[in-house]
Amino acid sequence: MTLQQNTGRIQTTHIGSLPRPHHLLDQLKAKFSGEPFDEKAFDAELRQAVIDVVRKQKESGIDIVTDGEFSKPGFFTYIQERLAGFEARPNQKLLIFQKEVAAFPEYYAEYFKQAMMGGTIVSIAPIVCTGPVKYRGDAALARDIGNVKAAAAAAGVPMQHVFLPATAPSGVGINEYYKSEEEYFHALAAEMSKEYRAIVDAGILVQIDDPFLADIFVEPGLDDKGMARRAEIYVEAINDALKGIPAERVRFHTCYGINEGPRLHEASLAEIISYVLKINAGSYSFEAANPRHEHEYHLFENVKVPDGKVLCPGVITHASNIVEHPELICERILRFANLVGRDNVIAAADCGFSSQALYRTEVHHTVVWEKFKAMREGADLASKKLWKN
Repeated sequence: MTLQQNTGRIQTTHIGSLPRPHHLLDQLKAKFSGEPFDEKAFDAELRQAVIDVVRKQKESGIDIVTDGEFSKPGFFTYIQERLAGFEARPNQKLLIFQKEVAAFPEYYAEYFKQAMMGGTIVSIAPIVCTGPVKYRGDAALARDIGNVKAAAAAAGVPMQHVFLPATAPSGVGINEYYKSEEEYFHALAAEMSKEYRAIVDAGILVQIDDPFLADIFVEPGLDDKGMARRAEIYVEAINDALKGIPAERVRFHTCYGINEGPRLHEASLAEIISYVLKINAGSYSFEAANPRHEHEYHLFENVKVPDGKVLCPGVITHASNIVEHPELICERILRFANLVGRDNVIAAADCGFSSQALYRTEVHHTVVWEKFKAMREGADLASKKLWKN
């Protein structure tokens, strides 16, 4: 058995980000907006918030826990604090989900104002590489590691069931400095590896977040050859950054970026799975609970998952306030377990519940915990069916 495989029951986890308490958001906003700010008071507030959220995860039935990404303004915007060589371009338009937005301009104009971007504590602007990339996040990372380990110890969660998310090299801005994309991503990999390795060296799992991999396959202006080459570059960069780190200490997550929307212009799992499985990770998580992708479990009737590798399909969604019924969650788990084996399926969420730090998240914070409880119940039902003896 490898570290992340199940033994005797279906494990549960989630993707990392959780709604931050409003009093913590106030301090995060002050910190990242350059307002008067008390670092010691923030550190104390953050430490207690992480203790509370890890305890709540355990009480809700989550086996593999994290810090909720509470110290970060967003799953990729946090990187501005940790890498030198970048500058924000707030007056420049951020081009995301271009085909989807072009197909439904009225919907997304309203949606972005009210949800993903409108309520962020730090504006989401293009980040541009204008000089040599250099990691400088040691102190912030050490704080996050210390907080989550202390919280896990207080909650009685073993360290092998603790993870910290970190963005993939593909999530770190636009290159204007290096001569080629390959050179740029090689430089990013060399520096981001310092974050990945420090997490693993601390005795916990690292999760690489890369929704940008799926974006390639709906990107305007790329033909099939260009898409394939870009995907290979992303995979090469991640594997370069993970060099020397045991695969069983790594989780990989990809998704489609949008929470609530029509979502007609998204890659299929079939288009990305071969690239996903090339990544040197012990587990792979992806969306499988939203109605645009739930049917894709059939893919594993023909796709072989390498021995010892684990799938973490979403069995609850981050895009609806409806709490999934445990019986449905059980069915979703069984679909995968019957194809790839009971030891190789961990129940997860489709994506994070607050990938950007927001005062108003799309799924209400009280509902998130009910979803987690339902996932635990569904995993227990599936476990009884899969381990009958």
